Parts: sequence; C-alpha cells; structure tokens
Amino acid sequence: MPYLSGVTTLSALHESLDDPEFWARYTYAYADGPGADRLGELEDLLDDDEDEDEDEDEEGDDDDLSFDVDFEVGAGHDVVLSIDVWADSYSLGVAVPGVDEPAELGWDDLAHWHPHALRWSELDLIVRAISARNPGQWPPGAALALLCRFAAVFDDDDVDGAVAAVDEAYAALRPEHWDGYWPRGTDWLDRADFRGKDVRWQSDEAGNRWVTERDADAEPFYSIRLAPDPGADDGFPHGLLRAVLDAAAVTVGDRAEPDGA
Repeated sequence: MPYLSGVTTLSALHESLDDPEFWARYTYAYADGPGADRLGELEDLLDDDEDEDEDEDEEGDDDDLSFDVDFEVGAGHDVVLSIDVWADSYSLGVAVPGVDEPAELGWDDLAHWHPHALRWSELDLIVRAISARNPGQWPPGAALALLCRFAAVFDDDDVDGAVAAVDEAYAALRPEHWDGYWPRGTDWLDRADFRGKDVRWQSDEAGNRWVTERDADAEPFYSIRLAPDPGADDGFPHGLLRAVLDAAAVTVGDRAEPDGA
C-alpha cells in the first residue's frame, strides 16, 4: 500500500496511520533513528521501496507525495502539519484568522532540522483541543502520534506521563494482529529528552516563552524559538502561537471566552 497518494486529502493520511512502513519513515527509524533495531523484515521492504522510488524518478513520476493537514483547535485557529514522506521533510506551523499564510514553528528533516517548537504542556493542550473540536475526524491517538515529533520535555515536565501518553497514542493506531515494528513512546523520548541539558526557558509580560542554552557542551536544542525580536520579520511567530494556544485553552475550558467574542 502506498503511504500517501499525490492528492492532498485527509483520507490519504488516514489510510497510512496503521501502516508500519509509514511510521518507520515518519519517525526516521528506517534511517537509523530510534527503533531501527526493531525493524526486522520491514527493513528489507523499505530498501525495496527505495529502489522502486529511484526507478519511478527515472521514468519521470510527478507524484511528490506531500501535503498539508490542518488541525483546528478553535475559532478558526489551526495547527498545520506539512508532510513530504519521500523527501523525509516535515514542518509544523500555525494559522490564524486574518493571516494569509501559516507561520512556521519548526521543521524536521535529515539535514538541518529544527524540530523543537513546543513544550509538552503546549502539545498536550493542542491535542486535547483537536480532539474536542473535531470529534470523530481523527482516529484516537493520531494527532499526538503525528505532532509529538515537534515537542520536547524538560526537567519540570511529567516525563513518565508524557512517554506513557505517546506510547498509548502509537498503540491505539497499531493494527490488531501486527506484531512487527511499531513506534514506541521511548523512541520519541530518545529525540525529545532535554532533562539535565541546561536548556532554560524565559518569558516576558506578553506571555512569550523562549529558550536559552548555557552549557555549550550540552546536546544542542535545535529550535527557532528564540527571544522575540521586533525588528525581525522572519523570527519565531510568538504572537501567532499564543493566539493558537489561547484558542485551544478556550476550546477545552481551561480559559473563558474573551469578552466580546
């Protein structure tokens, strides 16, 4: 089964959510990422797929197997996931009413990745809002399983709870009788764990939050979520992320609807 069709539809992604080959690619297990040691016979299938892709490219196949999917969190505010399976490229953005194009929060690829866009608490809020706003649109666990690659955990997080939640999300999508490779919460943690790495968070009166890293020898925290710079047009979209998180909080009842809304 192909992972995605060339058509940008939700059904194409839905059809891939129980496909172990899709997850082996999406999590980079096939490229020696976490979980690679469990691929087993799936590794040979993935190698065969790579050979077929090269043949199709030589024949001029135009399918780029890429698309964007919008997860609404409330009041027209969306989290946008861009997927390009064969290019191993994924990005996360936010879209808000009145702004023409989504603003990028981070991206993940095999070259110059900057995926660390969200704190665990922010991702948890977003996923709860997606579930509340779009009941039945996504299989249980799908939003968290897809979006967790853009979240990281730190010293003040409930890491055991986060790993358990991610593991449960993956497990909910696993085919009933499939006993081969499948992603795990611990695979996600291998790429998302920044406890003890001296990554510090700062905030301002507007509610913007960003990271500072004081230990030059620590594992790099690859993120564009830096201090707000009013003079820069291409910095991290702090205001748009705040708007999306505020909308999500209203959706799940963590915050009251603003006056006049």
